[in-house]
Amino acid sequence: MLTEAQVETFFGQGYLVVEDVLPMQAVDAVRTEYANLMRSLYGQWAAEGRVPRGVHDFWTQLSASYAAGCDWFQPMDISLPGGEIAPDCPMHFGPAIFDLVVHDRLLNVVEALIGPEITSNPIQHVRIKPPAPQLATDEVRAHVTSTDWHQDRGVGHEAADQTDMVTAWVAITDATVENGCLQVVPGVDQGLLPHCPQVQTAIAPQHLDTSRAVPLPVGAGGVVLFHPLVPHASLLNRSDGFRWSFDLRYNVTGQDTGRTHFPDFVARSRSAPETELRDWRVWRQMWFDTRDRLATRPHIPIHRWDGDAPYCA
Repeated sequence: MLTEAQVETFFGQGYLVVEDVLPMQAVDAVRTEYANLMRSLYGQWAAEGRVPRGVHDFWTQLSASYAAGCDWFQPMDISLPGGEIAPDCPMHFGPAIFDLVVHDRLLNVVEALIGPEITSNPIQHVRIKPPAPQLATDEVRAHVTSTDWHQDRGVGHEAADQTDMVTAWVAITDATVENGCLQVVPGVDQGLLPHCPQVQTAIAPQHLDTSRAVPLPVGAGGVVLFHPLVPHASLLNRSDGFRWSFDLRYNVTGQDTGRTHFPDFVARSRSAPETELRDWRVWRQMWFDTRDRLATRPHIPIHRWDGDAPYCA
């Protein structure tokens, strides 16, 4: 659990860095699960002649696949995409990442901020970021390149503007200034700033003073916690290696998630523990059922912002 001073810092500054939240055993299990997934993807692409054969290292496979234009991001993501959803859209929901999402030590930290009735919010992503020199010139995906300034309240639907939630940014590799850790402009008193569909959905120009930005390095297994109104972004990965994290979100059970067309589940309930989801296979099936349903219906935008608004000019 967090100390009173840490809780006070979170609600006053809008963020908190907590080292060593997750044991390395849990982090290593995720690494192994994703290495196995990458091995399968790479084998398919090698058989098709798209990538070189005989490459076995996880990071080298990622680099070679990205250079060849093979998309490993969506098959590794723990969400459906924000755009049109195809009936065969790949996603990944395995036991190791599920165990991380519902890990007691992570939920203890979340409980200290939003209380004991915790829903796993569907606004969640894997973020595996290659070194900047490897990026394609037209790469704009926030989960692959640097992330623009935004507030997490701004990337959900308006119905969740009063929801009590927290974002837990979980480091799978060390996050440093050199390899593109997060940065924050402290404070939440400004309320929700206008956002625009720019390169990514980002705070409108001239609405944020980034001169007060503070970098937030954190070690593997550590967590950066964000209030939904604190502005934050990531730095560019200027190292020669990948930077890997998960962007997880939790809200008070019963409140709007901000993306209700995607599935959520009860991660912890002190009042009704029987409602907690404990089977990763059910989590996976929830997402595949959602994919099947949404693929046959008109697209639902995941953001509410209009690029023609005056503040976007």
